[in-house]
Amino acid sequence: MRIHEVRAQGVLERMHLQSKFAAIAAITAVAVGLGPNSTASSLRTTTKSSSIRTTEPKPIEAAASEREYRLHLHHLHTGEDIDVVYRVGNTYLPEALEQLNHFLRDHRTEDVSTYDPREFDVLHELMTSLGRPNGVIDIVCGYRTPWSNNFLRTRGPSTGVAEHSQHMLAKAIDIRVPGVNTLTLRNAALALHAGGVGFYPVSQFVHVDVGPVRQWQYR
Repeated sequence: MRIHEVRAQGVLERMHLQSKFAAIAAITAVAVGLGPNSTASSLRTTTKSSSIRTTEPKPIEAAASEREYRLHLHHLHTGEDIDVVYRVGNTYLPEALEQLNHFLRDHRTEDVSTYDPREFDVLHELMTSLGRPNGVIDIVCGYRTPWSNNFLRTRGPSTGVAEHSQHMLAKAIDIRVPGVNTLTLRNAALALHAGGVGFYPVSQFVHVDVGPVRQWQYR
């Protein structure tokens, strides 16, 4: 056999083997789900995304996160009442807060301010600690304008009204709770350590605010 014929036969045999290898590779690719233009890296990506889809979902939040916070208030000066859910879980309800702000307006001037919602939480926690979560709170005084605050301060030589009262910042409320002794109410408020607590045994009310933690008694 001539040399050039041997070389040609060798080329044909190599081409035949390459065709076999290509066919085997194609069959393997179909078996594992690779397309004609796929790579090994795309296979790893597919496997990873598949594992993400089968990951167990996070547990649903506990029902406690949907707890309702309600206040039932009676204003001693306006005669108005309000019974409102102002917060659900960790979310304050804007419309309910607006209603409370109006309810707690300065009854002398009709001015409305925006209360620190933590003050409402203090009232709610206070009533819960007293075992009266749905009980009524009598409001002696809510928001005060600077004019009203000065008016109360200057009615006598000693009135117990602070010059820089938290009432003017819409962070304080003076309250009574029907059926609860004022001293008991004061002690329950102190136990919260939530802000200022003033005890007015003669006038029979307790001041609670969300300013600095402190306490005092007037007469």
